[in-house]
Amino acid sequence: MTTTPTPASTHTGRNRRATAAACTTVALWASAFVSIRSAGDAYSPGALALGRLLAGSLTLGVILLVRREGLPARAAWPGIVASGLLWFGLYMVVLNWGEQQVDAGTAAMVVNIGPILIALLGARLLGEGLPRMLLVGMGVSFAGAVVVGLSMSGHGGSSVLGVALCLLAAVAYAAGVVAQKPALRHGSALQITTFGCLVGTAACLPFSGVLVSEVADAPVSATLNMVYLGIFPTALAFTTWAYALARTTAGRMGATTYAVPALVVLMSWLLLDEVPALFTVGGGLLCLAGVAVSRMHPQTGRRNSPAPPVEGGRHDQEHPGSERPQEGEEETSGRRR
Repeated sequence: MTTTPTPASTHTGRNRRATAAACTTVALWASAFVSIRSAGDAYSPGALALGRLLAGSLTLGVILLVRREGLPARAAWPGIVASGLLWFGLYMVVLNWGEQQVDAGTAAMVVNIGPILIALLGARLLGEGLPRMLLVGMGVSFAGAVVVGLSMSGHGGSSVLGVALCLLAAVAYAAGVVAQKPALRHGSALQITTFGCLVGTAACLPFSGVLVSEVADAPVSATLNMVYLGIFPTALAFTTWAYALARTTAGRMGATTYAVPALVVLMSWLLLDEVPALFTVGGGLLCLAGVAVSRMHPQTGRRNSPAPPVEGGRHDQEHPGSERPQEGEEETSGRRR
């Protein structure tokens, strides 16, 4: 006998897929820091960003054609263009440049204000709330990021320009995420990511000449790392990010990225044989604890009741652009009531 899925079980299944997508994004973005270390020695900031985006755009374009998803709705394009310019374009260039001016610890501390800005912008521009558990969790995670950054910081390795560039990267990242969120109501995660990546690639085309000249002199390992950055931390990770973002609030998704510093410490230990200090390990654990707290929901009677059935079964579809955020809906503003 076939059992018909209940609305509550369908909702749980969607949440699990969104959580798996967010975890995939965090793991791949953490691996990017290891690859950037290699590629950044041979490529300048603009050339590295363009090479990464070209590899990502090619990968996403092929997948889009195979899946025959076509163009997103017209209403999605303002968010696609804004996120493409700010996140795929500006963020990648200035972050690469900033990390050449400051040590890794300082960069990590400054860039990690991004999730806080996402939560604040999401509350102001998207009508998302600022639930207490999210704020507490982000505070704990940011403290952990500061601990990791201080433990990794060198002496005299920072500059005013480098800090300013990392700050600009954090602002571009936050603004790009908040711009992308509304676009996901009008297109799939693959569509929004593909065309956002193409917009970022077009914005970085002025670095084409530099990229061509540096490819000729760069070691094969650096070029392979650049291609890896394009295929996995860009094409795959940005798509899984968009998939998860379509199903939760921007603030909660931003908070999950606080797990990245902890994973970077672990990967550097396993892959680069860089043994972390106890201070660094403690900071990483704080980051993870804060992420766990930020994902908690207050226990209320309303949460215990099953979700009402959705007319027409629309939310049972797998099309990412057709689903409204499921997680954190109770924290949204009165405009949803």
